[in-house]
Amino acid sequence: MSWISYSALVPPNLFILLAAIGIGLAWRWRRPGLVVASAATACLYLASTPAVSVLLIRSADKLAQKVPVLPAAAPPGAIVVLSAEYRHSDKPGGRDVVGPVTLERLAEAAREQRRTGLPILVSGGWIDRADDSLAGMMAQSLESDFRVPVRWREERSRTTYENALYSAEILRRAGIPSALVVTNSWHMARALWSFYAVGYPVVAAPLPEGRSFEPSPSVVFPQIPSLVASYYALHELIGLAWYVGRYGKW
Repeated sequence: MSWISYSALVPPNLFILLAAIGIGLAWRWRRPGLVVASAATACLYLASTPAVSVLLIRSADKLAQKVPVLPAAAPPGAIVVLSAEYRHSDKPGGRDVVGPVTLERLAEAAREQRRTGLPILVSGGWIDRADDSLAGMMAQSLESDFRVPVRWREERSRTTYENALYSAEILRRAGIPSALVVTNSWHMARALWSFYAVGYPVVAAPLPEGRSFEPSPSVVFPQIPSLVASYYALHELIGLAWYVGRYGKW
């Protein structure tokens, strides 16, 4: 396991880290330290405002419309739902369960399954100290909470790119020519790009997430939900840029 997580380096987490570094530097080098701390604090403040967070989320949403996708030779034959996070249980005998973001995706996948009748593939590998794979937790939730069957489990992936890579392998072996992919709208660009990069046709089925705000003085005041939204958006924008640079497809 890495000594520092990737998430710790994604803004706005990075802004908090830089602010702390700037304060530390200021004890020895006053001016450079104050410059770093002030700049990081300003970025953190902006990221926590509804005005900036909605702008970032909309940018991530719109990017999905620009990502290339492969044309499908036939209508989608399956539903692929991508994992997000989970909640670890510290209770004796308790089981780990999917987190709220993953649960939202499962709810949308259940709606799509009832609408289309297509079989579901859940995608998510083993992470940290979880007592089951993310795919296993997702299958348990779909079958127990939503009464929706799961046909395939993809349990090797640790990234969105691997979600696409290993899910495509399973579906190709099953003779499924294309699939619907279910995830959050702000995550859809990276998901579509990943399936494009591995050469598998998919159709986007994003969660219906309306994010807007009425012009008012409150949109420039910091709010925790806005900080979380900024984190999700920046995580995806930076992640997609990293994928394009690493795998070289667009």
